[in-house]
Amino acid sequence: MNELPLNLLFSILAILLLLSAFFSSAETGMMSLNRYRLKHLLKKKHKGARRAWRLLQKPDQLISVILIGNNLVNIVAASIATIIGMRLLGDTGIAAASLLLTLVLLIFAEITPKTIAALHPEKIAFPAARILSVLLKVLFPVVWLINTVTNSLLRLLGVDPKLATNEELSSDELRTIVGEAGPHIPKRHQGMLINILDLEDVSVEEIMIPRNEIIGIDIQDSDDEILNVLHDCEYTRIPVYDNDINNILGVVHQRNVSRLIDTEGLNRKQLNKEMTEPYFVPESTPLNTQLVNFQKQKQRMGMVVDEYGVVQGLVTLEDLLEEIVGEFTSNLSDNTEDIHSEANGSHLINGTTTIRDINKNLGWDLPTEGPKTLNGLLIEYLESFPDGTVCVKINNYFFEIVEVKDNMIQNVRVHKLTTPIKDDD
Repeated sequence: MNELPLNLLFSILAILLLLSAFFSSAETGMMSLNRYRLKHLLKKKHKGARRAWRLLQKPDQLISVILIGNNLVNIVAASIATIIGMRLLGDTGIAAASLLLTLVLLIFAEITPKTIAALHPEKIAFPAARILSVLLKVLFPVVWLINTVTNSLLRLLGVDPKLATNEELSSDELRTIVGEAGPHIPKRHQGMLINILDLEDVSVEEIMIPRNEIIGIDIQDSDDEILNVLHDCEYTRIPVYDNDINNILGVVHQRNVSRLIDTEGLNRKQLNKEMTEPYFVPESTPLNTQLVNFQKQKQRMGMVVDEYGVVQGLVTLEDLLEEIVGEFTSNLSDNTEDIHSEANGSHLINGTTTIRDINKNLGWDLPTEGPKTLNGLLIEYLESFPDGTVCVKINNYFFEIVEVKDNMIQNVRVHKLTTPIKDDD
């Protein structure tokens, strides 16, 4: 090699630098590939993705063939650079060549190609996979020998080289991916996907209609009272009970109301025929489970009961769907009778409103670990039933109890404090 002309040595060195850049970019590109996008391209039978996937299934072999090629190229390049330096500068050229080659390798064969590969992994990795597949076949004996030695060393260190990497996503990781989807998934769709993931963290108890707000038919009422309920009720399915909601007899559908009325008024015998069996739901059931249960049981409404079988409320399929797609009204804080915005920035809220609904629709962060309604939250903090206007501060929220009736807090005026104050202020 000492007899080769300088022009040829420089040409060989340039080729070796290109090869070194190829191996460096191939390593970064292969390792930077998005595994989930790669699986998507595999389903579309993308040839480059298929080759890259095969190589990534055996990462020890892939890394070995890249490092063998890269180190071999760099060693030969260092030897040629040393020869060029000695020819041009004598013995001092050895140090100069080593320093200069190190800088050239870092800039042109390491940092630059790896940066490009990190930014555009598919454009680099897919073409490189074709070359690496061929090299792996040619160098397989050497790769096998090196992997045998390194895998033995790994086992001595307590590392299993065959242990597959866990590529399964947790719910939190999936939430992050959906949130980072950007323009690829519209904001509204992102919100719906995240709401679906949140269903498992919410129980039926948190979204049910409380028992005191259930509109139903008491079979002990007069015919006129029952007919008024049927006429005025805006819901499709109406519970029928005997004196107490815990003594529920069944559910009647509004579409069958015409069959309940004859020339003499209410036909109670027909009412009993039109009733369907009530469907009961444990209050602790997660929403994702209840959604599946509604589908399996072909039900759209369930009576929520506690561990003693006492009716606590009512939940419908619509309630669950609203947890995914959002309220069917444009803005709950503007349209609901439970939350009224006031001119000074405060809100007048009904005591039966759930904490979760308040947080969701006003963007607040009231505590949700304990009581589910505003009434329950305030009573827990006060540790007694208020007998008049009482004020209480919870975190950064100031509550003024406006109305109390029948041991229930009916209305509360809430101010969100922009500047936190101490509890003893």
